[in-house]
Parts: sequence; structure tokens; C-alpha cells
Amino acid sequence: MSGIVNWIATTFAGWDHELLIFIISLFPILELRGGMIAAALLGVPYLKALIICVIGNILPIPFILLLIEKIFDFLRRFKTTGRFVNFLETKTMKKRDKIDKWGFWGLVLFTGIPLPGTGGWTGALLASLLRIPVKKSAPAIGLGICLAAAIMSFITYGIPWIVSLF
Repeated sequence: MSGIVNWIATTFAGWDHELLIFIISLFPILELRGGMIAAALLGVPYLKALIICVIGNILPIPFILLLIEKIFDFLRRFKTTGRFVNFLETKTMKKRDKIDKWGFWGLVLFTGIPLPGTGGWTGALLASLLRIPVKKSAPAIGLGICLAAAIMSFITYGIPWIVSLF
């Protein structure tokens, strides 16, 4: 992932750094994790980076939770996009065991532990496909994003960010 983020950071070097990390945080796969890496590479101050990346990661979640099934139903009407939707659903549903076993906390951990194939987008997609009510899934995904923010803060900015808070 850092290779992708590094490529984006160098390719769009002339862009406003805050806008760039916000856009990275919006995208699936990269999300907050990629935004925080890019922010550290670009020298964006920690607190500013954290706020921008969290907002960028959270912004798409309500749309996914509320609209993804309707979007998928529409895309299934077409051969190419229908196959992609089926592939995406199958791949996502393979990760349901954590949610089935641990419920709310499984969704928090699935969203929050920054590993490939996890994150807010996938957590929201999985919650939607499992028909977990928004009242339960949104707080779990929000907590998961906060967990990911804490982990990525430590990974990208290290111990000094903790000391700077005091």
C-alpha cells in the first residue's frame, strides 16, 4: 500500500497536501490508512492529518450502508458490471465469519485492524450485505475507524505524536 501512496504523493505533488490526503482517505482500499501514510510522507502536521483522514474515511460510509444494495441491483442489469458486483459480494461475504462470531465487536475489529481487505468500505459493505441494521453497524464502523486512526497514528507518526498531545 505504501508504494501506491508514494506514487500518488509524487504524481500529485503540486496539489494541496490536505486535499490530496482527503481524496486518498475517500478511496476504498487506501482509506484512512493510505491517507495517514501520505500525510506523514508529505509532512502534514499530525492533528490536521488525523482530522482530515478520519472525515475522508467516514464520509462514504452512510452512502454505502444506505444505498449499496440499490446500486448493486441497478448494476446487475448489465453483464459486465453484474459480474463485478457478484465478484465483490462473493469476496466480501468470505469475511463474514468474524462478524458472525463476534457481532458488533467483530465489525469494530474488522473495520479497525489495518490489514488488506479490511476497513470502513469493506465493513460497511459487509454490514449491508448481512443486513445489519444501520443503528448497529454505523457505530461499530465509526469505532473501527477510530481504532484504525489510533493504529495508523502510531505507525505513521510514531511515539512523538503521543508526546505532542501533552
